Amino acid sequence: MQMQNLRIYSRTDFRDYLIIVAGMALYAIGFTVFILPHEIVVGGMAGFSTLVFFASGGLIPVAATMYVVNVLMLVCWFRLLGQKFVIRTIFGATLLSAIIGMIEGYFTSRPPIVADTTMSVIMGSVICGFGIGLYYAHKGSAGGTDIVAAIFEKKSNISIGRTMMILDVTIVTCSFFLPFDGDLDARIQARVQTIIYGWASIAIYSFLANHVVNADKQTIQFLILSPKWREIADRVTHESGRGVTTFDGRGFWTGENRTMLIVWCRQYDTDRIYEIVRSVDEEAYIIQSEARSVYGNGFDPLRSKPRKVIRPKEQTQP
Repeated sequence: MQMQNLRIYSRTDFRDYLIIVAGMALYAIGFTVFILPHEIVVGGMAGFSTLVFFASGGLIPVAATMYVVNVLMLVCWFRLLGQKFVIRTIFGATLLSAIIGMIEGYFTSRPPIVADTTMSVIMGSVICGFGIGLYYAHKGSAGGTDIVAAIFEKKSNISIGRTMMILDVTIVTCSFFLPFDGDLDARIQARVQTIIYGWASIAIYSFLANHVVNADKQTIQFLILSPKWREIADRVTHESGRGVTTFDGRGFWTGENRTMLIVWCRQYDTDRIYEIVRSVDEEAYIIQSEARSVYGNGFDPLRSKPRKVIRPKEQTQP
């Protein structure tokens, strides 16, 4: 039994690592091929490393800064972050830095593949978003602002998402101070445009990454009304593995007693639920809606982080 479980875990881990590698590769391509050649600064460690790259006149590669800073942060906060997070981040940061390091020299020394900046940034952001979503969905991490956000979450009540958003926006805004040939008016005109591109890129890849991560986790609620409710409930329970709750009601116009079924499931279960209901009663009423959050057995665990209460210091009487 233990050997069988070990094989299952090994297959799952192997699949996760393959998808993490694919996600990292997509992110590296989207950033290095489509965004970096237009001198656009985005968020995350890639954005910070881009600042260093352009501030040094291209002497310090993006990949080198990414890897060195990630390793230094992990060494400094190893105990606080935990062994699993550190190992996962070392793997992701090493892989991402290696891929970017192999291709950045080629694409930064040549004209951009897509000459139009807007189209190139949109294309790169879309590819980055799918890449981030893939490796996040399979518990991958590329380090960078992930590390800082994880530390802030442990030390305060600020969520990881909010911390990462603040850091990303700040990194992009700092591109205003990069070396520039021209007076202040010319700097403002040029840099504000690149900053807007950076902010737009953050919005695009954050939205897509969130969509990819939560696509299969979206909870769906079904309300099913059918005279064959008992057979439907039995088949849903045994064939889909989802629980069914019954409600007794009465039709206002007919005055007949009716039993309504309520089923909560994941997005990937919806086709199976429809198939079961259709095969039992094609005239059944089905109401499908998205549930914002469902916590409990079979869904998301209910976790509440205690808020730190800051007590005012007692005033001492003179």
